[in-house]
Amino acid sequence: MITPKILGLLAVLAIARVDASPNDAQILKFENVNLDGNGYAFYYETSDGISRQETAQLKHVGTAEEAIAVQGSVKWVGPDGVHYKLNYLADENGFQPEGEHLPRQETTGML
Repeated sequence: MITPKILGLLAVLAIARVDASPNDAQILKFENVNLDGNGYAFYYETSDGISRQETAQLKHVGTAEEAIAVQGSVKWVGPDGVHYKLNYLADENGFQPEGEHLPRQETTGML
């Protein structure tokens, strides 16, 4: 006979088994810097091939146009085995991603 105590233990073990994946990535490198209170910079790299770096800086400090500008990149290996890299800039002009895998807006020769 399965008692509620045994059933609870089996449920906990089942949940723990789902969370324990052999593909869990480990952090290989992590750096984080506060840039004089006006920005930041960080970098990390994981054992599954992901790396990301980002810097941010306040622009036009103390004015009505004060904004933060963020620039960075992220690299990863997709499930298709392809190595991807995304560069980005986010500032007063919006989010501006760049990457070989992203669709490009074609310009026409129309005048």
